[in-house]
Amino acid sequence: MPATVVLGAQWGDEGKGKLVDQLASEASWVARFQGGNNAGHTIVVGERVLKLHQLPSGISYPECQLVLGSGMVIDPWVLDEELQNWADLTGESPEGNRLWISERAHVNLPFHRMYDGADSLIGTTGRGIGPAYRDKIERVGVRFCELAARAEDAEWLEDSAERMTVQLSARGVAGGISAADLKESLEWVQSRFADAIAPTGLMLDLALRQGEQVLLEGAQGALLDIEQGTYPFVTSSVTCRANASHGAGIHPGQIKRTIGVVKAYTTRVGNGPFPSELEDDVGAYMGEKGHEFGTTTGRPRRCGWLDIPLLRHSHRLNGFDEIVITKLDVLGGLDELEIVVGYELDGCPLRELPASADEQARLTCVSEKLPGFTEKSAGEWLELARSANAEGTGFSALPETARTYLEHIEALLDIPIHSVGVGPDREATVMRAT
Repeated sequence: MPATVVLGAQWGDEGKGKLVDQLASEASWVARFQGGNNAGHTIVVGERVLKLHQLPSGISYPECQLVLGSGMVIDPWVLDEELQNWADLTGESPEGNRLWISERAHVNLPFHRMYDGADSLIGTTGRGIGPAYRDKIERVGVRFCELAARAEDAEWLEDSAERMTVQLSARGVAGGISAADLKESLEWVQSRFADAIAPTGLMLDLALRQGEQVLLEGAQGALLDIEQGTYPFVTSSVTCRANASHGAGIHPGQIKRTIGVVKAYTTRVGNGPFPSELEDDVGAYMGEKGHEFGTTTGRPRRCGWLDIPLLRHSHRLNGFDEIVITKLDVLGGLDELEIVVGYELDGCPLRELPASADEQARLTCVSEKLPGFTEKSAGEWLELARSANAEGTGFSALPETARTYLEHIEALLDIPIHSVGVGPDREATVMRAT
């Protein structure tokens, strides 16, 4: 059975967790392949709300195996807190039973969080992700397979603590890191997670060879990719399909299906250009109705119209076989909708997103207008989705003008829409009629 990849097609926060949660009901494995606790997934099952930052979305299915892949930078202290919350909620401790940490994944240490907290330019989460990846690239990071050896290496501890303290001082951060503190941190991580550290690449490869279904779950979105995103206002890892297999420890040929998750409008957290941003009542309406606050940071998300050139950029990088539209319900109640189909830069028409952040900041949008559709309550949307799926009516159950909006998106992107989210609940998704 080939692997399926679920990716965000915008700047993250598209609702990937809900889709992975739905797909995980038929999967044997769910693996995160990049990022760390700078990600955030919210899953709603009835009255239960799960906010996950590092744990894969498939955790709500007891038979599903979970992997934190080698492409991640993992904060063990945050992971411990998430696992404690999960145990309090369910009574289960999955670590070492069905939750596995790649032996090749890097450890996000207290030093990384201290260093990252001084950022004010990019608008990072301050969780230490970028500094942890920097240490990885500089080949001075700590992988989970090396915890015990590093904790016993007095020379390495002294040299590393001195390096960390010097860097913090240069960053203007008071305090420092001692060799004793570093040793204590490494020993705690090793003792806490020793049973869960495993060769996860080999495990996933074997599962695929045995015909098991594997889901590869991305964090953030394509436009936050360190190489192909809106640099420098990006995350510190490759968020696109090319890294899905590599960050999980398998080969690209084992991926046969790639699903892009697209919010029915566009949002962005943090700094950086945002061509379709609405700093008006409509943007405020989207933010309030969509509860647009970051799962990880709680920061309000900036809101704007759906941007087709951004999505074409994402599709070129990822080759989506299909897309999932989320949060269509949020647009209910607006008299008129817009879809950005192009830009102008200093009076010149553009069809694609320029690479320069300076040029991105000077873009003006060229939009097409469509009629809006009636607002519904969360309960009404949920009942609509349940009825549509039970009766097999698919998108025809949606309001006519909502269907027109979706059909226009599909035509502009030339990618089939797999399903449409109309609320946060697991069942609030309208599946395409087969």
